[in-house]
Amino acid sequence: MICFLTSSLVIPGTEDLNPNNYLIEELEQCFPPNCRGLYICSDPDDHDSTDFYAASTKRIFRKAGFRFRHFDVLDGRNWMQAERLIKRADFIILTGGHVPTQNHFFHRIGLREALTDYQGIVFGISAGSMNSADVVYAQPELDGETLDPDYQRWLVGLSLTQTMLLPHLQEVYDKELDDLRVIEDISCADSFTNTFYAIPDGSYLFISEGREELRGEAYRIRDGQIEQVTEDGDVLEDL
Repeated sequence: MICFLTSSLVIPGTEDLNPNNYLIEELEQCFPPNCRGLYICSDPDDHDSTDFYAASTKRIFRKAGFRFRHFDVLDGRNWMQAERLIKRADFIILTGGHVPTQNHFFHRIGLREALTDYQGIVFGISAGSMNSADVVYAQPELDGETLDPDYQRWLVGLSLTQTMLLPHLQEVYDKELDDLRVIEDISCADSFTNTFYAIPDGSYLFISEGREELRGEAYRIRDGQIEQVTEDGDVLEDL
């Protein structure tokens, strides 16, 4: 299995696949001919959004030169076909969205188990990348989640990596939620027992043959502190 776990699919404000840190060149090395793609949603019941973003995602890849022979969409309308669709897919896209909602759907369709022996490519986007970890840190993102005693910040993920990513750093660094700073007051406080890697759009985690490389600008959040560990163009292997 080869994994691209990204913060965002595109250059902000465009429908152009983000080429930073040699993403496109790496894709060109492994993208199979006659590729059968599978787009897995984040909210199984939001069909309009799923259809819109699935079509947009397919268009973005095609514009960058990556064409799919077939492109299936998996959501709440056809979730019973999940095993068959996953088995025949060469390229699985885990889209962005609300992490706990997507995590619940992944468990519903048995995605963790289905990917155990998967030999294709997994391309994660934002929430999809976060849910790819063995243990998922569901950083609060909606109003009230930091105050809700029933909100679960630690979830069982897909176990494609042990690395916990926090995407869109350029957007969330100064963001406040429930009168708390998302990074400094929430995630840093949660980092005393786990390590997070916060990445801006254009950075990604690349996994191939058991080797993991964090490519591009990244920040390590550990023991309540945040420090920059790489710059754009760098590769970090010792995660």
